[in-house]
Amino acid sequence: MKVSELIEQLGYMNPEAEVHFSYGYGDHWRTQVAPRVSNVFDGVVQYSEYHRMDKLVEDEDEMYEEEGDYNENVRKVVIID
Repeated sequence: MKVSELIEQLGYMNPEAEVHFSYGYGDHWRTQVAPRVSNVFDGVVQYSEYHRMDKLVEDEDEMYEEEGDYNENVRKVVIID
């Protein structure tokens, strides 16, 4: 989803409603939990084969190649936390 699509979808929502995000808790009962959103920020992600999804890149060394060029495998995104 792009920021423009998120803005469009939010335009149909009650502006006074709380915002939560949902994910599978990973328990035996396959519970879907929905904690409250506390932050929205720019971040950097990279695909993780181990997790089979994007992961946050927090180490600046992972953002750049040895030559100092920006690592083409990382992407700048908006994070909702």
